[in-house]
Amino acid sequence: MVAFDRVRAAGLVKLYGRTRALAGVSLELHAGEVTVIEGPNGSGKSTLLQILALTAKPTDGTLTFGELDARRHASTLRRHLGVVAHASMLYPDLTGRENVRLYAALFGLERPGARAAELFERFAIGSFGDRPVRTYSRGQLQRVSLARALVADPTLLLLDEPSTGLDVAGVARLEEVVHAERARGAIVVLVTHDGGLAARVASRRVALQGGRLVPAPEGPPYRTDLEARSPDGHPPEATERSAASAEESR
Repeated sequence: MVAFDRVRAAGLVKLYGRTRALAGVSLELHAGEVTVIEGPNGSGKSTLLQILALTAKPTDGTLTFGELDARRHASTLRRHLGVVAHASMLYPDLTGRENVRLYAALFGLERPGARAAELFERFAIGSFGDRPVRTYSRGQLQRVSLARALVADPTLLLLDEPSTGLDVAGVARLEEVVHAERARGAIVVLVTHDGGLAARVASRRVALQGGRLVPAPEGPPYRTDLEARSPDGHPPEATERSAASAEESR
């Protein structure tokens, strides 16, 4: 049985040709914490998450999960990871329910159908979950992707812009899930440009700049909900999201 309560990266370097995406990143991630990774576009955030997700290999440096070296135990460790990335990792011609049920079966769960139903309720996935994934809106796709990522109660949960496409209710539900996963003892890593979400869920913040770790800026990450509000006190996108929420739930 694999069990780990920390992930340690030491001197991670990632080169793409002559481009240095990461330049010696070292950090530790711990169980029961939500680590928010900040930084501008191109700073190396997604590259770091790909290495943590074991979908990319570092050019140099080491990565360990507890006492296990990622290079030697990648196939075993992947069973304990949950990932929401820019790509949904869903089969477009299957329904959302079939996708989640398939992932549950691949992870060896005894009742994949029941697990899919539980996650559909958790993320309020309505009847659209029984349509082919290729028909989904961005918000619907993101909700099913979140369900897929949590299907096996991962030890390490990696979330790259998980609020993309979600309406106000969906973001609130995502926040609840992040808090619940932290309370469960998961190691949670979050990359987001939603400053309000980051401020509400972060246990700690780290920042990347030019592929290097730099001190996280003082104050709220990115912009806060209040800074993003229009003069009437509502976020600029709130009206549009509210109008779309009924359609998203169908």
